[in-house]
Amino acid sequence: MKAIKYLFIAALTAGYSATALAQEPTGTKSDIDVVKKIISSKPADLDKQMKDFYKKNKKNAENLVAFGRAFYEAKDTANAKVYAEYALTASKNKCAPAFLLLGDIEAIGDNGGAAAAQYEQAIYVDPKNPDAYYKYANVYRKISPSGAVAKLNELRQQRPDIAVDAIAGRIYYMSNEFDKALEAYNKADMNQMEERDLSDYAMTAFFKQKYDKSLEVAKFGLSKKPRHAAFNRLAFFNSTELKKYDDALMYADRLFNQSDSAKFSYYDYTYYGNAYTGAKQPEKAIEMYELALKQEDLDNKAKRAGVVKQLSDAYRDKEDYVNAIKHYKDYLANMDKPSANDLAALAGLHMQHGATLTADEQKAAFERADAAYADLAEKYEGALEYATFMRARVNGQLDPDQSKGLALPYYQKLAEIIGPKAEKDNTDRARLIESYRYLIAYYFIQKDDKATAQQYAQKLLELDPENEIAKQVLGQ
Repeated sequence: MKAIKYLFIAALTAGYSATALAQEPTGTKSDIDVVKKIISSKPADLDKQMKDFYKKNKKNAENLVAFGRAFYEAKDTANAKVYAEYALTASKNKCAPAFLLLGDIEAIGDNGGAAAAQYEQAIYVDPKNPDAYYKYANVYRKISPSGAVAKLNELRQQRPDIAVDAIAGRIYYMSNEFDKALEAYNKADMNQMEERDLSDYAMTAFFKQKYDKSLEVAKFGLSKKPRHAAFNRLAFFNSTELKKYDDALMYADRLFNQSDSAKFSYYDYTYYGNAYTGAKQPEKAIEMYELALKQEDLDNKAKRAGVVKQLSDAYRDKEDYVNAIKHYKDYLANMDKPSANDLAALAGLHMQHGATLTADEQKAAFERADAAYADLAEKYEGALEYATFMRARVNGQLDPDQSKGLALPYYQKLAEIIGPKAEKDNTDRARLIESYRYLIAYYFIQKDDKATAQQYAQKLLELDPENEIAKQVLGQ
């Protein structure tokens, strides 16, 4: 890891080279190929064999730095440094590639400051060489991404033909500064961007929930590389987020069956499930969520809980409430601390299940819902009013003719909670009106207690002056 902390050199500088040499070469280009083969074979007499090539090329800075680069690629940084310094001597310190090599050696040794100093020297020697700016920016981004981009803007003055904005976006992307990365990428011409920058651009827009832009960039990438896994994945994800489910399923098929070197994670299968859910195909969604749960990268409880919740939702969508509730309980078990909404949703599932049942089975489902709302009220004080209201309704389902008064204590409690409020919003008013209507009916019909019924009727009229039930009870 130490070796890559500062160094993404190959990716940053592919496709560029420049030199500023000040000598008459004596060696030949073929010497470079021969030396590369010698170094890669790692002979016992390497130093001896290299002496002859050094003597032949000691005035050829271009070849000497190429020898040093060959040593560097063979992970022999000691000899790489020696030949970089030979090249500087031969060129009288005017060989930019030699400074670049010395910078790379410092970077791979985790010496970012020293690496930046060498790259600065390369810029001084050859201010039009983009390699030096890129490499400087790459190591300096650890200290200051903005400072790294400022150096790239110097390159813009020297080389207006270079896509500096795309490289600036790359620097910010690698530094997790996605707002600045997106701003820089938006300025760049996609036709001049490298493949990795297009991929990072699409990913940055996706991170910032700019799904239309991310999809646009991914589709542009696919126009050039139709089998590119990252572009197909991002087109798939963005289409899902944009609710373009038919397109999402098309790109999902391309990702899974028509992309080169694609590797899949639980996240891919989860999105596949989401796309099928959106397309109203819950059985296929269930299949994908179950595949997601089998992936090795689903490595913590929080991730697993999210997928299990979606699996439960898919079963709910096909009205298989037994499995929906089973998996929802698994979801809650995987949560460190379920929220009030999480607990309320379980009660809601029991209510939905009960609505599909009859007789004793329905009664049992509603009782489970009541218990879930009671658990919610006990664990979350802020949810007491909502839980009390829902318990009143559940018990109203269990006692539709009010003969047992099962909902009575909950509507009374609700009246006690909401009634004294100085300011009542629309929800408060609706719940209070429902409570008073129940209490009026219960006391008037079940208990033949007209006095109490009239007290609640008077309170109901204060909230709803035109309420006919209240008027009739009061004899108006």
